[in-house]
Amino acid sequence: MRKTSTLGVAAVFGFSVAIAINALADKDSAPNATDVQSTIPLNELRTFTDVLTRVKADYVDPVSDKTLMDNAIRGMISRLDPHSNYMDKSEFKDLQETTTGKFGGLGLQVGMKENIITVIAPIDDTPAQRAGIKAGDKIVKINGELTQGLDLEKSVKLMRGEPGTKITLTIVRDGVDKPFDVTIERAIINVKSVKARMLDPGFGYIRIAQFQSDTTEQMHDALNQLIKDNDNHPLKGLVLDLRNNPGGVLQAAVGVVDTFVNKGLIVYTDGRDADSKMSFKAHEGDMLSGAPIVVLVNGGSASASEIVAGALQDDGRALIAGERTFGKGSVQSIMPLSNGGALRLTTARYFTPSGRSIQGEGIKPDVEVHQLKIADIEKVFSIKEADLAGHITNPNNNGKGDKAPKEAPIKQMINTDGKPLVESDYQLYEGLNLLKGMAIVAKRDAKHTGS
Repeated sequence: MRKTSTLGVAAVFGFSVAIAINALADKDSAPNATDVQSTIPLNELRTFTDVLTRVKADYVDPVSDKTLMDNAIRGMISRLDPHSNYMDKSEFKDLQETTTGKFGGLGLQVGMKENIITVIAPIDDTPAQRAGIKAGDKIVKINGELTQGLDLEKSVKLMRGEPGTKITLTIVRDGVDKPFDVTIERAIINVKSVKARMLDPGFGYIRIAQFQSDTTEQMHDALNQLIKDNDNHPLKGLVLDLRNNPGGVLQAAVGVVDTFVNKGLIVYTDGRDADSKMSFKAHEGDMLSGAPIVVLVNGGSASASEIVAGALQDDGRALIAGERTFGKGSVQSIMPLSNGGALRLTTARYFTPSGRSIQGEGIKPDVEVHQLKIADIEKVFSIKEADLAGHITNPNNNGKGDKAPKEAPIKQMINTDGKPLVESDYQLYEGLNLLKGMAIVAKRDAKHTGS
């Protein structure tokens, strides 16, 4: 039996499954027969046999041995944790097909939360994102069929289908009184991992939607292009956006961190199996030459995204801003079985350089920034000193009243959707402000050091 490690969150549909090839060394992992015999729980097996016999003899309808054994295996594995599961031959074939990304899907990553199919993150530029699906949404029906009682794999299979066909999801969302339906047309999902643009002169922006095998190379190309767009001058700072990034290839996450740090540990994994104990270290070279970085995260940032955020935070290389991340700190191995099926089994936990396990905890941002609605933004920016009762007058007004002089209009940063950045993406707006402040401090410190 051979195994491959994965860092994706729960089940994936509508885009390539993130497989970290060779993240765990392939080996013949069949246990030693003598060791197995010495640990066989005979009393428990007698109970299992008794139950099996009773069901076969007395259940209201006949049930095949294969169905009973499949159900027993699924029950055993599914009760371990939300990310371990058993796949029969057909399901394993489906998983292998997803690695090509050439099938109809929605562009979602989902998991089980309190036995409800829950959206971990919608993926950029996919039907699900365009339909307004959000991280944290609970899918309670698929085409009118209740998802309660369905396991993750069956729910995912229902949501897949031919490109161009439509599916209706019934959603329960926090803050919305009633469940509501969203109809989405399936499509071939080909996700572009990295996008980049200039936010302001000298300040770049890179968005990583998910970690694919070529993400590090794509990011290097993006950084070089940003420098060209900055008249071939070094960047003053970078916003790295990992919001709603559900994870992906381990080596890609390591490569992204290695792009910005010169030395030290990036991440390590630890489990019972010797091959699950790995560590990854940085190499000399920082493509930003020490320029400040702000990393944006939220509750949809998971797995490999958390590796990046945690490593840069521990190193002190970046300021993490946004909301606490998802908290998936485990590694799954895909183990093919003799019947043509496979086992997806949690085999290790990963840790940040300082030894933090983010499993169930997530990465806490250095600066907490929530995504505000326009009404909230107006409240934040509408109150001025002159609005406060009893404020003292401005002596420069020559006794002509206490109104502040008319200010020159502030240049509005326009987002890609044509709206002011402060309205369309408040977290990015604040991230840019933090980055500018960090750049000023870095410039001042460099000046003092030079003197």
